[in-house]
Amino acid sequence: MSTIPEDLSYTKEHEWVAGLDDGLTVTVGITAYAAEQLGDVVYVEVHPEVGSTITAGDAVGEVESTKSVSDIFAPVSGEIVEINQAVADEPSLINSDPYGEGWLFRVRVEGEPEDLLSAAEYAALTSGES
Repeated sequence: MSTIPEDLSYTKEHEWVAGLDDGLTVTVGITAYAAEQLGDVVYVEVHPEVGSTITAGDAVGEVESTKSVSDIFAPVSGEIVEINQAVADEPSLINSDPYGEGWLFRVRVEGEPEDLLSAAEYAALTSGES
């Protein structure tokens, strides 16, 4: 089982959110647990363009691996301010560094994020899955 960084927030759909305590802009990615379940990631796409508004819970992209294709869901509502082109160019970054260089996009948050899990809550969620 991979380590779960304590300083991030998580969703039940296996996205992580960094920077909630730092201000209005957060970074979003896919957890190491999700990357392990997916296998080798070969393609990543974030659908909304920079400047687009997203709503928490909406599908905003997809990740394709050697095993399957999975949707990426917006963990927060707000405006996309940056998309990580490096991950589009080298999708394996999600496998090799999911909490670092493998981030997906940044959002200027609007409203209070809801339904996010702490690291302990996310660990409990994933410990029950196989």
